[in-house]
Amino acid sequence: MWERIAHFVLKNRIQLLSVLAVATGFMAYHASKVQLSYEFTKAIPTNNPKYAAYQDFKKKFGDDGNLMLMGLQTDSLFNKDVFNDYIALSEKLRKMKGVETVISIPAASNLVKQDSSEKLKAAPIFPDRVLTQSEIDSGKKIFFSLPFYNGLLYNRQTGVYLLAINVNKDIMNTAERNTVVSALTSPCMEFGRKHNMEVYLSGSPLIRTNMATRVATETKWFLAGFVLLSAFILFLFFRSFGTMLLSVTVVVIGVVFSLGSIHWFGYKITLLNALIPPLLVVIGVPNCIYFLNKYHSSFKDTRDKKTALIEMIGRMGIVTLFCNIAAGIGFGVFALTKSAILKEFGIVAGINIMLLFFISFILIPVVLSYLPEPKLRHMRYLENKWLTAVLDKLEMWSLHHQKLIYSITFFVLVLSVLGIFRLRSEAFIVDDLPKTDKIYTDLKFFEKNFHGVMPLEIVIDTKRKNGLKINPLQTFERIDSLSKYIAKNPDMAKPLSIVEGLKFARQAYYDGDSSSYGLPNQFDLAFLAPYLSAKTNNSSGKKNGLMKLVNSFIDSNSEETRISVNMADVGTMKLPGILNDIESKSKQIFDSSKYTIQLTGSSVTFLEGGIFIINGLRDSIAWAFVLIAACMLYLFRSFRILLCSLIPNTIPLIITAGVMGWTGVPLKPSTVLVFSIALGIAIDITIRFLVNYKQELSLGNANETQTVIATIHSTGISIIYTSMVLIIGFAIFCFSNFGGTKSLGWLTSLTLVMATLTNLIFLPALLITLAKKKNT
Repeated sequence: MWERIAHFVLKNRIQLLSVLAVATGFMAYHASKVQLSYEFTKAIPTNNPKYAAYQDFKKKFGDDGNLMLMGLQTDSLFNKDVFNDYIALSEKLRKMKGVETVISIPAASNLVKQDSSEKLKAAPIFPDRVLTQSEIDSGKKIFFSLPFYNGLLYNRQTGVYLLAINVNKDIMNTAERNTVVSALTSPCMEFGRKHNMEVYLSGSPLIRTNMATRVATETKWFLAGFVLLSAFILFLFFRSFGTMLLSVTVVVIGVVFSLGSIHWFGYKITLLNALIPPLLVVIGVPNCIYFLNKYHSSFKDTRDKKTALIEMIGRMGIVTLFCNIAAGIGFGVFALTKSAILKEFGIVAGINIMLLFFISFILIPVVLSYLPEPKLRHMRYLENKWLTAVLDKLEMWSLHHQKLIYSITFFVLVLSVLGIFRLRSEAFIVDDLPKTDKIYTDLKFFEKNFHGVMPLEIVIDTKRKNGLKINPLQTFERIDSLSKYIAKNPDMAKPLSIVEGLKFARQAYYDGDSSSYGLPNQFDLAFLAPYLSAKTNNSSGKKNGLMKLVNSFIDSNSEETRISVNMADVGTMKLPGILNDIESKSKQIFDSSKYTIQLTGSSVTFLEGGIFIINGLRDSIAWAFVLIAACMLYLFRSFRILLCSLIPNTIPLIITAGVMGWTGVPLKPSTVLVFSIALGIAIDITIRFLVNYKQELSLGNANETQTVIATIHSTGISIIYTSMVLIIGFAIFCFSNFGGTKSLGWLTSLTLVMATLTNLIFLPALLITLAKKKNT
């Protein structure tokens, strides 16, 4: 059948090349339209309770996680020139595109009791103009007498002051976020340079924008470097610009198809599917090497180009097809998960890996048919003395040292299993960054002085409309009790709730006495009750500062309220314990028959998203094993060969996991993908070896042991060359600034080495051992 297909390809080469050219142009058009995704909740299925709770929270209270923070540590902030510039900075930021509000010391308000009406009025502490030093000093005294702001806008013990910028949520989900964040950063840094102060910047908008931009930029450079380095090595092997350009063209077209299909399916580039183009390079390069190696070896034997091309298509077509099917299954199973981001990755990766087969199958034979016959120097690599010596050594090991091979393999596997027990699953927001990176150091600055920037929201539901107005003092006492408990945790910042606003109002009612900053009693509530209404009594219809606070912490039905707290980036191992502790304390404080407590916010969705990605990848690998095993069973129709194919694929995965455990590399979304790549690479090598072995065995020219040795020499050349290209290519990722990408580089290179060794040493030894048992 494959010989007939070979004749069809060569006979219709112009038509097939035209179809491929048109398809490439079509995909190139779509690739030019592809956009980056800036959404960070797609890792969680939409039917997940945590996702539903977060969406419900945003509907009632607005988005969290859109605050960009600026911090200063200085004792000269209230000097005339510095503070007036700080006022100007605050005002400039407030007027910039994408900014909804700016929360800062110059914009801080005080509640003042009006004797005539016995009402509270929100008055600015610092007038909105250029101030004299005496006016600044007067405002400073008032500001520091208000406990409400301590821990929110300043840390008096360390002399750190905070400015918070609330960025529009819609802009943060578009490409404009890069421009907006950059524009907001610029005046902050300018202020620091002018007054010789270190400026610290953090917050979800800044971290996510910079991380996404850096990863996208790195991916482009590493992809280009991977392709160019692969091209250089291929040229060294084949000594032909034409052959090298053909291989690069196959890979580039595959990348174009992947980017085009992302847009065609209505997706955007995420941090996960941005890895698909490099994956296609990983799969495309072996396709090219094996096709070209078979073409050169056949031409060397026959000295006839057409015969060599037909044999290349006939012998390598089925091998490459099943290799790509196995790889397509390995990544396509992600489409079976419930996570949208994994589903998109699986669909695009699985389809494009199969498309890559057709690209290789059409382009390589057709172009070779137009190129001149290969010269002697193009085939010299087939007789490489160093490579021949290595293959002879592998032959000797497989024939005469089987027990030693099994013993070493067993010993390495035992060490690896012990390492797996040390493997932990943990991720941080910025753990992929170097510890000296400014994003990382600035985040730690805010954690040290304000206990973190990760938003956590605790929603208290009274289960009935106007429930917060029914015996409100009891509810507020419970909220205050939970807030005090949370504040004792060193990883949690000062909680903010309606109770803090009421404490502020109580202090104002008692003429600004800071000792009166406390929870209102029954008498106080009678006075403060009008401020809990969602409607304003002002004739102008404008809401004062306290009314804004009330409305942002109480829903329109006065049924639910929230406690907002920032926390440190404690990681996915410690975070569940903290959340469980808060939930447990909440159940002790709040009667479950009257209240429902829900923890949500970016912290919870970050944890849940990481868990779903890791579990999804883990489950997908298990499904991939099952489906690939079924594919191998269909291909070889032998349980013995199936066993021989699965063992060499399992060993590299176990060793990789063990090395991760011993070296302290945690399982997280940026590293767990190593196993999928490892499986794809290992199965590719195994299929090529076993199919070649079966083809040679079917000729009946030698017994099983002799066929194994012949396969080592015929397939080993391609396997070693392919592994060398990919190992060097992945080594580029070791120069990344991101820990996850760096780990992906060296762990994948390690897996390649292990997969090459197991398939060229362990697999032949296993085949020979089984053959001997079969014949005895």
